[in-house]
Amino acid sequence: MKLLTGFILSVLLSLCLLSETDPFMHKRKNMIESQILSRGITDKRLLGAFLKVKRHLFVKPELRVRAYLDSPLAIGEGQTINKPYIVAIITHVIAPAYNKKILEIGTGSGYHAAILAELAKEVYTIEIKDKLASKAIKRLKALNYSNITFKIGDGYHGWKEHAPYDGIIVTGSIDHIPSPLIKQLAIGGRMVIPISYSSEVQELILIEKQKGGQIKRINLIPVQFVPLIRGENEK
Repeated sequence: MKLLTGFILSVLLSLCLLSETDPFMHKRKNMIESQILSRGITDKRLLGAFLKVKRHLFVKPELRVRAYLDSPLAIGEGQTINKPYIVAIITHVIAPAYNKKILEIGTGSGYHAAILAELAKEVYTIEIKDKLASKAIKRLKALNYSNITFKIGDGYHGWKEHAPYDGIIVTGSIDHIPSPLIKQLAIGGRMVIPISYSSEVQELILIEKQKGGQIKRINLIPVQFVPLIRGENEK
């Protein structure tokens, strides 16, 4: 643990200006140590993104005191911001890099899009709830993220105009893997999606698209996501 703490402190030093002006920096440091590092995720770029992105800005003001706890939080419209570790493991397994293009289905608060934007070249994100989308767009633009492109609509069909994607994440549960998303995943790309087997059983699934278009499926961890919302004509 001392080695892990030393690593975090070295990252903190590189972001010393933030530590001087941000009263939530200590909470983010503790979040990373206790919720992400302790569960085996040690990628330096990823941890740096979680340290930099201010999670408390993506929740309601009255919930900011709980922003760095190991739990999801309501963001309105029946939706939630996922717990930090879930965001971390999804991000880790799709392996976003400086030259990669990522598609997110379900913008929500915009927190995960911000994390991805710190790591990847381009982020495309789709949100079906107008009010959530408008708030997320305003928030992310205010934070000067210029590599995030937004769309309001049903994410089930992806965003064909910008395909293929090196990584795709789906932030709502569904009982099958949408074929349009498989088609839009690049060869060598990865998709993470929560698959619902029943009202109580869900699992986070990693999909890898191999040469020739073959699909490899890997079960990751049990999860509990809100359902993926579809358009009225798609139900």
